[in-house]
Amino acid sequence: MKHSRAVGAAYETQAAQYLEARGYRIRDRNFRCRMGEIDLIAEEGGYLVFIEVKYRSGIQTGEPQEAVNYRKQQKICRTAAYYCLTRKIPPQQPCRFDVAACRKGAWQIIKNAFDYVP
Repeated sequence: MKHSRAVGAAYETQAAQYLEARGYRIRDRNFRCRMGEIDLIAEEGGYLVFIEVKYRSGIQTGEPQEAVNYRKQQKICRTAAYYCLTRKIPPQQPCRFDVAACRKGAWQIIKNAFDYVP
């Protein structure tokens, strides 16, 4: 478990650098609460963006973004709602959910990867 956390943290750092180079401003990393975790929270183009970072070393396990299934989306959305509540984010603040996917060292940003799932 320790090894996978270290690997995950390294990819999250790479993702943050990749996103910052493309105009995202990182606000928080690894926001955790009892509902779940959000890897990166950023601002971009007037949006508050909740970002899930996924990586795969090969194709045998599918595309990285495929790992963000409905159940994972629900957890991210509940966690995002709690984040907004605790950080006093106004309800009119536009938000979206992106996935930063890496396969074999190539990064891809999937904007609006999914809608809010209650």
